[in-house]
Amino acid sequence: MEHNQRIIFTNDVSAAIDQLLAEADFNRLFVLTDTNTSYFVLPRIADNAHIADATNITIKSGDMNKTIEAAADVWRALCDNGGTRKSIMINVGGGMVTDLGGFAASTFKRGIRFINVPTTLLSAVDAAVGGKTGVNFRGLKNEIGGFNEAEAVVISTCFFSTLPLTEIKSGFAEMLKHGLLKDAATYDRLLAYDFESRDYDHLLSLLRESVEVKAEIVRCDPHERGLRRALNLGHTAGHAFESYAMSRKSPIPHGYAVAWGMVVELTLANMLCGFPSARVQEYAQFVLENYGSFHITCADYDALLTLMRHDKKSEHGEMNFTLLGDVGDVKINCSATDDDVRAALDIYRDLLHI
Repeated sequence: MEHNQRIIFTNDVSAAIDQLLAEADFNRLFVLTDTNTSYFVLPRIADNAHIADATNITIKSGDMNKTIEAAADVWRALCDNGGTRKSIMINVGGGMVTDLGGFAASTFKRGIRFINVPTTLLSAVDAAVGGKTGVNFRGLKNEIGGFNEAEAVVISTCFFSTLPLTEIKSGFAEMLKHGLLKDAATYDRLLAYDFESRDYDHLLSLLRESVEVKAEIVRCDPHERGLRRALNLGHTAGHAFESYAMSRKSPIPHGYAVAWGMVVELTLANMLCGFPSARVQEYAQFVLENYGSFHITCADYDALLTLMRHDKKSEHGEMNFTLLGDVGDVKINCSATDDDVRAALDIYRDLLHI
């Protein structure tokens, strides 16, 4: 990740793609979509001459299809259609497409350039920026992958009108995380956002602010050696919820898992780092009103603890968390005992009325 990733905020996606490709020396263009974005999004940029001439590769939608087999399908399509190291791939879709597409592009012929065009709020704020690529493996999220930034990311809100409100809320959870990492003013602006208004211009300004929080952290620590672990807030518990839901054959949206995971981890932050109780309750109330709750009982704790220990952020089988002393006061590499986490899960169930 030696180059500075270009992040372009615009609602004229076609013009942004033209500008990027006009400056690039390439021989073949590929566009990766999933079955959803192929139908809902691609026609909206199909008048672009570059896109019209590109080879379109379509994969099945849904996180359960973010597999090594799907990546192999992309590699086959690149091989069969004359892909070389001078080719470029544009990943048009949500986080599943940008994660898998980035991984496939990064490993094909030891790496071809790729551009991300996130079409969901979650992928705009989380997956498309920062260089993490990967696929799920043996039921574990993003178990196989690497770090490689897209050449550029084109971020807009013009595709969000095609999304159900659950998708907007899923992405918004990552924005809340960035607000908690940044400062109280940024976080409080997010808590005041009205989902029912669907004000996408206002959302784009909040999104830009949020992406810049992440981009600055990634610039300082591209390979997650230290500071970048701040971005894991909510994710140790959140990924455990997500993997557990997958094992129960009832998948949950990533952002919802993170929203619920942050209830657990802000509770741990209160117990271990003095994070204010009033902020925990305020956040939990926002989550309850907008995300509901992920139903668990005491009987689920052992399985969740095992998943947390398997998390990529755990290096010696312990549970590793990013916690906060207050909004904007980040504490990375915090260890918690089984008893701490069990107590936090108890409080999570109380806060979310389970």
